[in-house]
Amino acid sequence: MKSVQLTNIREMELRDVPDPVIEKDTDVLLQTAIVGICGSDVHYYTTGRIGSQVVEYPFQVGHEFSAIVAATGSQVTRVKIGDKVAVDPAMPCRYCDQCLTGREHTCRDLRFLGCPGQAAGCLSEYVVMPETSCFPIGPNTTLEQAVLAEPLSIGIYAAQLEPLQNKSIGILGCGPIGISVMLASMVEGANPTYITDKLYERLVFAERVGATWTGNPADEDVVAGIRVHEPQLLDAVFECCGEQDALDQAIDLLKPGGTLFIAGIPVADRVSFAIDTMRRKEIRIQNIRRQNNCMRPALDLIDSGKINVTSMLTHRFPVDCTKEAFDIVADYRDGVMKAILTF
Repeated sequence: MKSVQLTNIREMELRDVPDPVIEKDTDVLLQTAIVGICGSDVHYYTTGRIGSQVVEYPFQVGHEFSAIVAATGSQVTRVKIGDKVAVDPAMPCRYCDQCLTGREHTCRDLRFLGCPGQAAGCLSEYVVMPETSCFPIGPNTTLEQAVLAEPLSIGIYAAQLEPLQNKSIGILGCGPIGISVMLASMVEGANPTYITDKLYERLVFAERVGATWTGNPADEDVVAGIRVHEPQLLDAVFECCGEQDALDQAIDLLKPGGTLFIAGIPVADRVSFAIDTMRRKEIRIQNIRRQNNCMRPALDLIDSGKINVTSMLTHRFPVDCTKEAFDIVADYRDGVMKAILTF
């Protein structure tokens, strides 16, 4: 089968590799349909690592995908051949202390698609996954829309960690994860929503899908701008871009007792906080580790039309143009929000 492999920093090749095979009775062989390019994939593409997870070349990235069931193990009951599915890239052990207490996303032995040392990614014609990672899509959902269920599930998970009904929130960085957090927060009743980003195209997009206020920290004081509307400051801030400046702005934007949610993945190994301000305000910090059992709710919200993800799909490429697609996403070119690859 064909597979796209990272071969070095910002280098990729389309290669022939052996077909995967079903090894367990609960495995499912999936024919890849659509793959989404995530910011974490781009980290591996541009730097070869995320923290302690370092790529050994060649390596296959990718974890957002939709597929068609090609074959199933003898004990599979969740899906059947021909089903269209969205795929949860996480493969927890389901037996450790974390899994048994409902924290499968922090499983002690978690395997995740496209992570060095864990599992090869989905940038290939076929992938084998456990049936528990396969979610049949609804009648109103396309394979393209289903790709966005995984990033949307992160937004849903983040938005449900704290009651947001009638809460004022900030979202710093409105790429696909920031927009997913915003859309999910609005479903949870958050209002108003203040959005920042350094790309004007993304601010325009955020306004179009319902943001109350948008600002660009590259050319304005966004903290002062938001203070005009919220002199008491914000109940919660979601940092979704992994930048030190955004973390600093978040602390300044939060009211006493507010919560900082960290969803962005910093390029740096360490970040810092203005501890005096944090302490005096008694700011809480909640890290967001992917998502936890939110794929089905994400797909249900997409299928019902309560969340429209289609407008996030700005760029489509065939798989033999994967490098071009990654370059556009990595360099934030051409107004890209979400780029997808078709097999």
